[in-house]
Amino acid sequence: MGKEKILQQWLARGKEELKSAEYLSTMHYPTPDETICYLCQQSAEKYLKGFIFSNDIEPEKTHDLKDLLEVCKIYNTEFSVLDSNAYILTRYAVLPRYPNDLVITKEDMKNAIANAKAVEEFVLKIFNKES
Repeated sequence: MGKEKILQQWLARGKEELKSAEYLSTMHYPTPDETICYLCQQSAEKYLKGFIFSNDIEPEKTHDLKDLLEVCKIYNTEFSVLDSNAYILTRYAVLPRYPNDLVITKEDMKNAIANAKAVEEFVLKIFNKES
């Protein structure tokens, strides 16, 4: 499979996960807040890994957005604007999927969507600049 097709798959999966999170957030009580936050983290992860892949690097198998962001910064220092987004979303990578003491509120869910959108918009803007 060609590089461009693989890159498009990274971006398409990121978009799909964010759209799924947004759709689930419109559900009437109870909204699956933990699942929504998890999908937002996964979306951001796909966008960052897509950018890394576009630089001919195989993305690390990690869910830590802060680590992925550090790799992105090697290729484009502008990625530092996403530091707080990555920090907030990383906590949703694993914890919501298993029984735990993490309490996720409606505000957390809304913030997760906003942070994932910020990552999506930034990465797409970078790709548009490069083309």
